[in-house]
Amino acid sequence: MGSFSRSIEDIILTHGSRGMDRIRSALAEGYCRRAADIVLTHRGCVVMGTGFPVIGSFETDGPLGAIALYQVLETLGSQPVFVCAPPISRVLQPRYRTREVPILGWQESIPVMAAACAELHPSLMVSIERPGVAADGRYYNMRRQDISDSVAKLDLLFMQAACPRICVGDGGNEIGMGKLGAVLSELPIIPAVTPCEELIIATVSNWGVYGLIAALSDRVGEDLFSAFDPNAILDYLVRQGAVDGTTGIAECTEDGFPLDVGLEVIARLRELVAGHRTAG
Repeated sequence: MGSFSRSIEDIILTHGSRGMDRIRSALAEGYCRRAADIVLTHRGCVVMGTGFPVIGSFETDGPLGAIALYQVLETLGSQPVFVCAPPISRVLQPRYRTREVPILGWQESIPVMAAACAELHPSLMVSIERPGVAADGRYYNMRRQDISDSVAKLDLLFMQAACPRICVGDGGNEIGMGKLGAVLSELPIIPAVTPCEELIIATVSNWGVYGLIAALSDRVGEDLFSAFDPNAILDYLVRQGAVDGTTGIAECTEDGFPLDVGLEVIARLRELVAGHRTAG
């Protein structure tokens, strides 16, 4: 069992260059499998946050994985709903259940997020590549630039909800990274401090979602990767203005990687799950 979990993590941390592979030892092995168990035991309303602001738009990394997981959750009988602010809320609303929230200051956001939490009454919360608040109450990108004025304060939602929280990130400045604590000081970033129950780290956050989907596929004995089409999702996002967070270009890449690399990650995970099922 341990070898299977370790293999999932090996795959989603491949091609690493931003430090997630170095701080991996700070997390107990098996985080994708533990997250999968939480998903399967907390069906119902699953609140999902995604969308990292960049140059007036949002990154391709995060929303691709979030939409993939949304479709997988529907397959499993859960009721996912995105909670996000413009511009990504306007992109998601035509196709997916979406609760839009405004971009406000921290204090002004407290009642807004409390109302959203009371309205949705989530059984589970998932954050995928969302900026997390730093110790000084501000939000920063990987270049240590203050982006607070462009960020909806979803940390408040994650702090208020009385349910498990699964977070996915790849840099250390995302919601949920507070679980790692002081180990993030090894990275050249301003780290986020909001914690979570299960943190999935990966080279690209979308790949972290794929690791979770692999673990879910193994648990339910079904190839859940068939529930979504990464090419179609990414094409839609880019046509709506999403950009690569590394290059700033509106193209079908994720954190500088061609989509083919992400598809290879999926292929390797599928092969791993199939082999584990056969061996079991």
